[in-house]
Amino acid sequence: MIYHIFYPLSKYFFALNVTKYITFRGGCAFITSFLIVMIFWKYTLKRLKRLQIIEKIDMYGHVHLEALYAGKKGTPTMGGILIVLSVLVSTLLWSRWDNYFIWLSIFVLLSLGALGLLDDLQKTKTGKGFSRSKKFIWQIVIGLVLGLFVVLTKNLSTVFDFPFFKRIVIDLGYFYIFWAALVVVSTSNAVNFTDGLDGLAIGAIIINSIFFAFLCYLTGHIKFAHYLFIPFISGAGELSIVCFALVGAGLAFLWFNSYPAEVFMGDVGALALGGLLGAIALFVKKEFLLIVSGGLFVAEALSVILQILSVRLRGKKIFKAAPLHHHLQLMGWGESKIIIRLWIVSIICAVASILTLKLR
Repeated sequence: MIYHIFYPLSKYFFALNVTKYITFRGGCAFITSFLIVMIFWKYTLKRLKRLQIIEKIDMYGHVHLEALYAGKKGTPTMGGILIVLSVLVSTLLWSRWDNYFIWLSIFVLLSLGALGLLDDLQKTKTGKGFSRSKKFIWQIVIGLVLGLFVVLTKNLSTVFDFPFFKRIVIDLGYFYIFWAALVVVSTSNAVNFTDGLDGLAIGAIIINSIFFAFLCYLTGHIKFAHYLFIPFISGAGELSIVCFALVGAGLAFLWFNSYPAEVFMGDVGALALGGLLGAIALFVKKEFLLIVSGGLFVAEALSVILQILSVRLRGKKIFKAAPLHHHLQLMGWGESKIIIRLWIVSIICAVASILTLKLR
């Protein structure tokens, strides 16, 4: 919005010319989202407590884990709603409204956020949220709708980009709809699995958002894209504003969500932010790089999948508990140590992703 109001006036006031630069607007989105969370934090926390929207700890009968989490009972949850709203407001303020990537990102953010919100509300009222199948079905529907938008929009490519190779190009066509659904469902669930320790998930989201802000800018810049042999996607640079808004909101939320947490993110934040990262990776054709940079999310999700398969097929557990961070807790690692070490792993994964950009 700011761009459309002030940039046309730059011919009268040269200083307003700065509003055309993505780097400037990205920095402003970062500051705006950070301030929104910090300013409205106390009001949000009071409302959550007044409405008795508090976390009900359920470790599925695992006595040791329930003992570890006993002190967290009664902590307000659904704090992710403030992240979602701050990202939304910052994006609308500082992005270009004529960019279709922005509106598709907002669709994913709000639709998955609404799903998580309803799930969280049901948990606080009945003690149990949506069933896994119900939540999964709605995630698939949202992913399919996103894929359909991409396929039907002529300006968006359905080409599948392979990392490390310059000349392998596969156009998925209408199958891209199912690929989009797979990516969105996978990333939203992976972040949701990771959201189990104070600040763990939001810290990893911040790290990946910084990486994708950098990547979106390169992808939308024709000279940088050609130099790095990555697909140039017109308008993709605008997505870096969404990423910067997410970084700002995430850092402000981490101020209160760090150990010991004053509030939990809840599904409203985990599903929305995970799906948003997946959608951005789809738009810039870097789904495989998200697997590398989001290695922590992948490990957490795989630990759950492998645990379920092992119990059903072999009748034995691979891990002491799943997701992975619970396994580390039962190995005797302290919560703060697990969080910091897994953040370090996430940073290493993001750096490894950057290094792959020239391996073509």
